[in-house]
Amino acid sequence: MKLLGVSLFFATTSASSVLSAAELIKDETDRNKSFITWGVQVEEFEYRYSDDDDELAVWNADLFYGTDELKVRLLSKGEYSLTEDKYEGLENQIVGQIPISSFFDAKAGVRFDSPNGPDRAYAVAGISGLAPQWFEVDANLFLSDEGNWSSSIDAEYEVLFTNYLVLTANLDATAAFNEDSEIGVGEGLVSTETGLRLSYDVVDRLFSPYIGVVYERKYGDSADLAVDEGNSTSNWLGVLGARFVF
Repeated sequence: MKLLGVSLFFATTSASSVLSAAELIKDETDRNKSFITWGVQVEEFEYRYSDDDDELAVWNADLFYGTDELKVRLLSKGEYSLTEDKYEGLENQIVGQIPISSFFDAKAGVRFDSPNGPDRAYAVAGISGLAPQWFEVDANLFLSDEGNWSSSIDAEYEVLFTNYLVLTANLDATAAFNEDSEIGVGEGLVSTETGLRLSYDVVDRLFSPYIGVVYERKYGDSADLAVDEGNSTSNWLGVLGARFVF
């Protein structure tokens, strides 16, 4: 009789465990729902001084809202010439982003470029994430409203000298599959930007001022178009700025 009681006890406990697991799987309460997060990341907010005495204000920012399964991101990149008091470039994107692996997300959306030259609108598709050896990668394919295809890839790598002192190396490259001379884009490799920035994390990774150097270069037909417009095809720039998150 005592043995029967013990058996019933374990059977009841086992059934209860199975039931709890099943309940957890079917749990549709707030505790089992994905958290909605939002924030602003400003990767670059900086002053640049070039070797031909140009002064630029530059930013690269990202506003995001959503869950781990789906995020909406508003991205903005721009260069404003303080010397000539005009935009050198302004690019805004709004994309939806979903995970496709443990380390990469796929994204799709639209991009608008203004006001440097004729405005352009683009369809955007791409991936972003963490490649082997901890390289951050962001790759995109664009189709403009003029029917022209182009692509870009941004790669970034961080070296931690200490928990606070960080050297960040980045390479941004753009290429075009069609010429769009109205906006100074030739077919082939269009331009690259290589940068080194040494930052110090004042408040965790929330606020990090930095100094650095950037090298910009145009290639091929895009370089020829720049020369025709009276612009230089390569520049060294000193950089002073900060990255922050809130």
